Amino acid sequence: MTHRPRRALLYMPATDWRKIEKASTELEVDSVCIDLEDGVALNRKEEARVGAVKALQSLDFGPRERLVRINPVGSGLELDDLKSVVPAAPQAIVIPKVDEADHIRWVSKTVRKLQNEHGLPTIGLIAIIESACGIVDLRAIAGADSRLEALIFGAEDFAASIGAIRTESAAEVAYARSAVVTHAAAYDLQAIDMVRTDYKDMEALARESRQGLEMGYSGKQVIHPAQVPVVQQAFTPTPEEIAWAEKVIAANNENQKQGAGAFAIDGKMVDMPIVKAAERILARAGH
Repeated sequence: MTHRPRRALLYMPATDWRKIEKASTELEVDSVCIDLEDGVALNRKEEARVGAVKALQSLDFGPRERLVRINPVGSGLELDDLKSVVPAAPQAIVIPKVDEADHIRWVSKTVRKLQNEHGLPTIGLIAIIESACGIVDLRAIAGADSRLEALIFGAEDFAASIGAIRTESAAEVAYARSAVVTHAAAYDLQAIDMVRTDYKDMEALARESRQGLEMGYSGKQVIHPAQVPVVQQAFTPTPEEIAWAEKVIAANNENQKQGAGAFAIDGKMVDMPIVKAAERILARAGH
């Protein structure tokens, strides 16, 4: 599956028109997620749906991906959310608090029905895994539906679901964070890392973003515009990394022509895992 870049996924409350407008026109962000869930008070859900539809229909997002995060399956709000926003043709629906595969299947079935009624192209799905149940059922969730494009790890809700105390080291969510990225890779899905709620500490954000990249994540959720460039930089290969990857790929192609397997570059052995790592770097760079 070919995935569009999602290095920085920015949430914007559907009730805040000014923020959505700024995100869609001024910020160099990959994905703008118009939020109907946590960012919206319970007594403003209908207002939020109206705002989301208005944004999808009237704003020019340019190259930025248009997403909508609905309320969780079982909340009693999810069907009205989908009936409102699907006809406005977001590129994907973000499903929060996915605890089981049936959550994915229900949303997919509902979206497909609405798509067909309105003659729309395929709308993707992105699942947020943020509970103990979601982690336990990851294999079924990741393979639940061909419409699914990515898994997002929600660290704050996950920690709450197991009674953990959030720490700077994030050791308490390490198992779940690793499980999400592993299952995403197994099912050819993108993996999008946890939010850093302290949006003022940019050095810590850069460290956490780099750690997510090293774990295998392809992007990160952000909740404040100031976080966007830091995350973008972390998930974008440096010129040196690109040059190294191009060197590895060129050398591998030449060695393959000569029938050679492993080879050396700059005094270091290169075999297929190293070649695949180089290919991933070039893919992140858009090459």
